[in-house]
Formats: sequence, C-alpha cells, structure tokens
Amino acid sequence: DVLAVLCLVSLAAALDFKYHHAEELEAYLKGVHAAYPAITHLHSIGRSVEGRGDLWVLVLGRFPTHHKIGIPEFKYVANMHGDETVGREILLHLIDFLVTSYRRDPIITRLLNNTRIHIMPTMNPDGFEATKVPDCYYTRGRYNKNGEDLNRNFPDAFENNNASIQPETQAVMNWIKNETFVLSANLHGGALVASYTFDNGNSVTGSLKGYSRSPDDDVFIHLAKTYSFNHAIMYKGTGCDNRQPFPEGITNGYSWYQLEGGMQDYNYVWGQCFEITLELSCCKYPPADQLEKFWRDNKVALIEYIKQVHLGVKGQVTDKNGNPIPNAIVEAKGRPHICPYRTNEQGEYFLLLLPGTYVINATVPGFKPMLKTVEIHDNTGNFSALKQDFSFSEVSIRSRAASCPKTPLYRELEQPSAAVKPTLHVLVLTTVMLVIFK
Repeated sequence: DVLAVLCLVSLAAALDFKYHHAEELEAYLKGVHAAYPAITHLHSIGRSVEGRGDLWVLVLGRFPTHHKIGIPEFKYVANMHGDETVGREILLHLIDFLVTSYRRDPIITRLLNNTRIHIMPTMNPDGFEATKVPDCYYTRGRYNKNGEDLNRNFPDAFENNNASIQPETQAVMNWIKNETFVLSANLHGGALVASYTFDNGNSVTGSLKGYSRSPDDDVFIHLAKTYSFNHAIMYKGTGCDNRQPFPEGITNGYSWYQLEGGMQDYNYVWGQCFEITLELSCCKYPPADQLEKFWRDNKVALIEYIKQVHLGVKGQVTDKNGNPIPNAIVEAKGRPHICPYRTNEQGEYFLLLLPGTYVINATVPGFKPMLKTVEIHDNTGNFSALKQDFSFSEVSIRSRAASCPKTPLYRELEQPSAAVKPTLHVLVLTTVMLVIFK
C-alpha cells in the first residue's frame, strides 16, 4: 500500500506536457490527492455514457470537502467537446501549479484559503477517447457516445430545445444544484476568444440588434476582459484568421453565433452562477509539443479569473433567532434575474457586481422587503466580497424550497412591445415570485 501511494505521489510530481488518457488522468488526480490530502478532495460526479469514464472533479481549498459559510465556490470545466483538448491538459497543469504553490506563494495561499475551487478536466471522456486521429477542425469525438453535443443539451431559457438530457449533462446539472457556485468558465477550442452570456436570445434581450444582453452585461464584459487581457495574446483580438473579428478578445455569445441548450446560459439562469466560455486554441486538438506554450499563455489569466469570484457583495439572511433563511430572494435593484437569485440552505447569497453604489433588496415572501444601500469597491485583491447581512426580526420561519420551472422562461415575455418596456424585469420578477410562492 505504501508503495502504491509512493507511486501515486511520484506520478503527481511529474506532470508532463502530453495528452493524458483516461487511466493516466485518473492516476494523476489520485496522486495529487494522495500527496496533498489537506487541501484537495477528489470525487466523481457521475459517469459517461460508456460507463468507463468517471466525471472526476478535484476540489482545492482550505476546506476542500464541504462548503464553508462566506467562502465562494468556483469551477472550471474542460473538454465537454471531446476533440477540444487544450483545456483538459492546462487544467491538469493548473492543479499542479496550485498545489505546489500553496504555502510558498502568498497570493495562491490566500486564494486557496478564501476560495473553494472545483476543477473538472473532462466532461466528455468518451469523446476524447473516441478521437483517434487528432484534427484541428472537427472530429466525431466532439460528441458524447450517443452522438449528442453536450453544449446543446441543457434546458434553454428561450425555447423548448427538447433535448434528450445525457448522463454527462445530468451529472453537471445535479452538481450545479448541489453546490453554491458563484463563478465558472468552460474551456473549449477552435477559436481564441472569451464569450459571454447570452448564447440564445429574443427581442426581450435585444436579439433584434444582434446582441443578447443579460441584466449583468457589465459584469460579464468585465469577466471576459479579465481573461482576455491576462492572456498572452487573446486581448489583441486577432482571432484565428487575422481579420480581427473579436475586439479586445471578447464577444457576446449570441453576437458570434446563436446556440440553444448551452451550458453557460443554464448556469446563469438556473444555477445562479456566472459562466463564460473560453475558446483557447485555433486548432481544436493541437500537437502535444504545443501544450507547454498554451499553459504559459493561459496561466496568469486562469488565476486572475478565479479571483473575480470575490467581486461584489455577499452575506447571510437570518430570522429573529439568528437562524438562516433559505430561499430568500436577494438581488441588486435594477438587475432582477428572470429566475430570482435566492439564498442557499445556510441563508447565504453571493452577487457579482462591479464597483459602485447599489441597493440590495432582500425579500422573504409574505414580509416587507429589506433594502440596504452598499458601496462596493474592488475587493478581488483582498479575496473577499463586501459583507452585508440581513436580519428579519419579525420572521421565524424557514422559507419553503422554491425552484424555477425548467420551461423556457424568456419565451413567455416576448410581446411586441416588451423590448421597450423598462418595467419588464420588475413585472417578470413579481410574476415568477407569485408562481413560486403560491
């Protein structure tokens, strides 16, 4: 047994710049966990269609095994298209960098002490293994074993995409539901750009003008730019054919091309988690000898992006006895979400907001809303968002569990005059709340 652990530890120590197939990837993750048990937790959130591939997640942080009040949850997911491989490998190198820098590098130490980081190197292990002949442009390995595109497989907020939910998709949906994720990115290949929500849209979100705007568009632009400007060349916007298609290396997903059933929109609408899509390489499956350069190009951006989980404001909503109130709605005035953002089981909320003055509205159904004005500064360097708690002195109840319907939420709003009604989001919020709490 000791020998086995030593073998695993030596595996963890020697991470080469090459492609790691299923067995090697699993051995590497187990080796890291064996070598750094105090700051890592390794678990599988499910299995792929073929059943041979576990969907491994390595969690890193001071409290890796469980959520701690006040510590935000962050995730990176790669290789959901099996033939887009750069993300898969650079996430392994990110893991290596984080565990070896802990207690040596003060920034990484503070990052891990104040953030719980979840890393899934592959969401589509079957697709990766099926890609026998690597190609820069396209192979069947893009899809899962059932021939489904996992990034068209999530419930869509704009239309019924009637997707037959795949095991990999369902596993990720359950994972999102079971954690309080605040910020995320999914790593792809085939372009060089940071793309942000919405990927789909209608007249309510501005699709008639070729841009599908979320209520947090300013935050998404900031997140995308954080990645592109910390990347070696993404910010130059030259893309992959030197026609400068992406100014500053970012794009609204819908402006680039419309897609339904995408993972980033699902995270934002139903998971209360801001996610962007990172296209990291012009070639989907480049030769292994280029991997070291991809790691160097992305290293700083990967770290700086994680820090953004500490933007904005966070806190707890409690009753008169100091008990947490789950499912209280907490939103910044003027930017309500179509599926209202609610507190978790510990009564916690996290809202990503840029520096500025905001009114935060906490609502427990049946009671008067509580409003607090906050002045938000950029606290990402301090690894903690502004703290603002709410205590409802007249409340001594636990809010009932409330979940948003999985039907396309934006479709019902699309009226001929909807696009010009400034009160639309307020009406939506009220309607959704009435439906939920009836």
